[in-house]
Amino acid sequence: MRRLPAGLAAGALLLAATACGSSGDDSSSGSTSSGGTTTVKVGLIPIVDVAPLFLGQKKGFYKKQGLKLSVSFAAGGAAIVPAVASGQNQFGFSNVFSLMVAQSNGVALKAISNGNASTGVAGKDFAATLVKKDSPIKTAKDLEGKKVAVNTLKNIAELSVRESVKKAGGDPDKLKLVEMPFDQMPAALDKGQVDAALAVEPALTTIKQQGGREIAASFVDVAPDMTVGMYFTSQQYAQKNPAVVKKFQQATAESLAYANAHPDEAREIVATYTKVPASLLAEITLPKWPAEANRASIETQAKLGEEFGFFKKSPDVDALLP
Repeated sequence: MRRLPAGLAAGALLLAATACGSSGDDSSSGSTSSGGTTTVKVGLIPIVDVAPLFLGQKKGFYKKQGLKLSVSFAAGGAAIVPAVASGQNQFGFSNVFSLMVAQSNGVALKAISNGNASTGVAGKDFAATLVKKDSPIKTAKDLEGKKVAVNTLKNIAELSVRESVKKAGGDPDKLKLVEMPFDQMPAALDKGQVDAALAVEPALTTIKQQGGREIAASFVDVAPDMTVGMYFTSQQYAQKNPAVVKKFQQATAESLAYANAHPDEAREIVATYTKVPASLLAEITLPKWPAEANRASIETQAKLGEEFGFFKKSPDVDALLP
């Protein structure tokens, strides 16, 4: 698998220069100030999925629990997992499939809160596999032998593209997968550097505004109402800091509920951690932010992961989930 140059630009989607919170030298257990506030480092992806966390911070839900969030960004959950496992970050956001892959490799992780879910509606989901307007590719089967961008390899994006190709009657092993951050996908696709991309919002709408066409609702192809992302920590941190974990869970639950009830505010908050123009924010499709994960959809992902050979050993869903 080759990696495209990091310099590929998608200006409208570049990260905001500053992230919320401070970046001090917190220990793996978080640092507590004289005021009783615990600063925790959280690894996130700069996509619409994590809007509730930023919204919850703005509304004071984390502050109410005595927490201050120090946020860092990565291209995908597969990159966030090592930072949490090593104690560099106390919490992280990842697609649930990457958590299963990590667990199968012996990394002791614990999902502690739901993150987001697919809308379950093809053509109206926050994620899709897309091609250029004039591409000869018509269905996912046509992706055989083509360069397809996913944000990180061995994650839910790769799993979902593979399932779309299989469902369309193609051979998923013939894909030429290219690892690329979501914010670089619109430019890469427009310039013909990849043939297709599995993009999530806001990159998805950017591609459509460039004339791109959706050829597969890949998350929907995996499972209806699929749980996509979850917030997690290491087993070690959870065991040593149960009070901090509970506070994070409570604040995040309140944040998810608020985002679901206030979609306009959820859209607006995306502009605080990405440079997305207002015209784009108005068009993006929001994911669902349910209180609980859809276990059946996670078990489906585990089954597909086995089928596609992603795991060294079968993941333990019971041990992973809250």
